[in-house]
Amino acid sequence: MKKSSAFAVLSIAAGVAITAANAHGNVTPQAVDTAGLPKLQGPLEVNPFRGNAKAIAIGEAAFGQNCARCHGLGAVSGGIAPDLRMLPVGDEGDDLFQQRIRHGSIRNGVTYMPSFDGIFSEEAIWSIRSWLETVHQE
Repeated sequence: MKKSSAFAVLSIAAGVAITAANAHGNVTPQAVDTAGLPKLQGPLEVNPFRGNAKAIAIGEAAFGQNCARCHGLGAVSGGIAPDLRMLPVGDEGDDLFQQRIRHGSIRNGVTYMPSFDGIFSEEAIWSIRSWLETVHQE
């Protein structure tokens, strides 16, 4: 391989690595309008909105505005973050979901997912979860 070709390949690889490292950089969460849903006292551990059509519609919009940049449109991951269609349904998936959305994911000092605790309302959190259950796949 010529030096210029090898340099080009290395430059592209370095650019991809830098982009991936900054993929969860500073992003501003978008407000989630939960008007029309009952107010919740939390934090809750089980989804009170499971099957609620209004919550599902709100959750779909909230996911698109806040989660899709990493978890993919329609929750179909493009490889940056986990494919949330595979999240278990029911109480088991509720526990996994609410722990991650509230506390985020940090490994070796690197933020893979920010915490949304105190940013998203309890209603917003469970609306997103309600929508995710509608796109579940095994």
